[in-house]
Amino acid sequence: MKARQYQLAQNMKTVAQLAGVSHATVSRVINGTGLVLPKTAERVQKAIKKLGFIPNPSGATLRYGRSKVFGLIMPDLTNPFYPEFLLNFERTLVETDHEVMLATTQVSSPELARSVRRMLMRRVDGVVLMASEFDTRSIEPLLDHRVPVVTIDRRTTQKGAADVAIDFETGYLQAAIHLKKLGHKRIGFIGGRAGLVTSKIRLKAFQRALEDVGLRYDEKLTRMGDYRAAGGKSAMQSLLEPAKRPTAIMTVNDLTAFGALRALHDANISVPSEISIVGCDGVPLGDVFPPGLTSVAVSYEEMARKCLEALNAVKANIEGKGPLLTVSSTLVVRGSTGPVKK
Repeated sequence: MKARQYQLAQNMKTVAQLAGVSHATVSRVINGTGLVLPKTAERVQKAIKKLGFIPNPSGATLRYGRSKVFGLIMPDLTNPFYPEFLLNFERTLVETDHEVMLATTQVSSPELARSVRRMLMRRVDGVVLMASEFDTRSIEPLLDHRVPVVTIDRRTTQKGAADVAIDFETGYLQAAIHLKKLGHKRIGFIGGRAGLVTSKIRLKAFQRALEDVGLRYDEKLTRMGDYRAAGGKSAMQSLLEPAKRPTAIMTVNDLTAFGALRALHDANISVPSEISIVGCDGVPLGDVFPPGLTSVAVSYEEMARKCLEALNAVKANIEGKGPLLTVSSTLVVRGSTGPVKK
C-alpha cells in the first residue's frame, strides 16, 4: 500500500514538474477542488495527457467524500428501452467528468437492498432508480446517508428524492389524433402489469386521449400484458375474435407492440391494412424490421439530462423536497399504422 501511494505521489510530482506548478495545484485540477486559473488547469491537463498519468479516484473519495460516480439501478436490461437510456446517461455524465455505476435488479426488497448497499460502499454522489414502484424501506439507507435519489415516473417526491416523469399524455393524444384521421373508431389498448403505478398512468393517458378526440373507450378492447413481447402476443391473440376485433391497437411499450405484431403475423392478419399498431418508448429497434413501428417516442437524451438535473438539484438542497421534472413524448409515424380497411 505504501509503495502504491509513493508511486502515485511521484507521478503527480512529475506532472507538477512538467506543468511548472505545485503538487497541490495538480491535486486541485484532478479533483476539481479549489480555484485554478483556466490557463494553469489547461497546462496541467496537457502534462497529464503527455505522461499518460491515470489518477486514482479512491484517494479523492476518501478525502473529499465525493466519488464522481452516480449509481443507476435498472430492473431489466433485456428491454431495449433501458440500454438506450444507459447509453445516453453515460454520455451525459462523461460531459461532467462523472461515471456511472450500474446495477440490474428487480424491485424486490432483498435484491434492491443489496444494490443500495453496493452504492453506499462505493460512496456514489447520487442514485437513479428506474422504477416507479418499490419498497421505500430499501432506499432509506440512501436517504439516511444524504445520498440524492431520483426515481422514474413515480410522479411523487420527498425529502432527498426527486422524480423524472414521462409525459405520456401528450404522445398518446397525438397517436389518437393520428388514428382518428385514418378513420379508426374501435381502438384497443394492451397495458402493462395490473396494479403497477406506471401501468395505471399509461392506461389513463390512453383513456384521456380517446376522450379528447371524441372517441369512446371500450373496456372490452383492453387487455393487460407484462411489458414484454410474450404478454403482448398473448393479449393480442385474445383480441382477435371477429365480433370484438379492434381496427387499431395502442400499447404500453414497444416490446408489447412487438409481441402484438407477432400474434398478427401468426394469424395471417396484415398490418396495417387490417389492424394498425402503435407502440410506446420509441426504441431504435422499431425501425429495423418492416413494417416500421409507429410509436410514442421518448427522448432518451432529454431523459438523461433531466435525471442529472434532478440529481444536482437534490444535491444542492439535500434537506429539501426534490423537484418533479417532466420528459416530453412525441408520436413517430412509421409503417404499422394505416387507413381503416373498408
